[in-house]
Amino acid sequence: MSGDGRRPDDWSVVVPVLNEADELGGLLAGVAAAGEVWVVDGGSDDGSRTIARRMGAHVITGVRGRGIQLQRGAAEAQRPYLLLVHGDVRLPEGWAPLLATALERPGVVAAAFRLRVRGRGWRLRLLERLVDLRSGWGQRPYGDQGLALRRCTYLAVGGVRPLPLMEDLELVERLGRHGRLALVPAAVQVSDRRWRALGVWRTAWRNARLRRAWRRGQDPQQLAELYQSGLPPQRLYQKAQRTPAGSRVQPWRW
Repeated sequence: MSGDGRRPDDWSVVVPVLNEADELGGLLAGVAAAGEVWVVDGGSDDGSRTIARRMGAHVITGVRGRGIQLQRGAAEAQRPYLLLVHGDVRLPEGWAPLLATALERPGVVAAAFRLRVRGRGWRLRLLERLVDLRSGWGQRPYGDQGLALRRCTYLAVGGVRPLPLMEDLELVERLGRHGRLALVPAAVQVSDRRWRALGVWRTAWRNARLRRAWRRGQDPQQLAELYQSGLPPQRLYQKAQRTPAGSRVQPWRW
């Protein structure tokens, strides 16, 4: 099967979910014309799987952890273009030709959207600008911006690793060794829920500390458990430094 990516039918969309009933329908409505949609469920108990099936998506169950969920869904994908995207995202109109145009640029191996958060306040607006800088100038878009690439490129670089955390950053860094990552001049809309619990800056600080711990070789499974625990940034980082292998932290939702 071949295509230039400008038609949604050229795309396989892979969506890892865990209790996304409130948000999933909006994403699936936006990708209804895609060639295939794979929703990989990590054990939802809120009806996410039912929503996905009703909206025509293929549903995979029995795996938990975004890295392995993405890996499983991408392994089933058959279309020439692949979009990896979180379940709380809303894609812009005309997402397929926007991504295809970006991927046609010389030296580009993957593309992502700008990020816009559904919420009010100057802190969120500043966060969006910083994400634009990190993604464009810094060449580090994350999974909540959607990651688009040709399926052949995905296979050539070895695909998503089955990591419980940092799976998007790890893939982006590998892709960056093969070419540039383009930032599409359109934005996805995402829920503000992940910034509500700790606040914008404390959440950003927490995530930066987790990335630092990961780069220093901390076990991704331990980091995922700390991330899910909801600890504030300073306590989380201190715990990451002293958490022994094999210890457990009470899980929380993504």
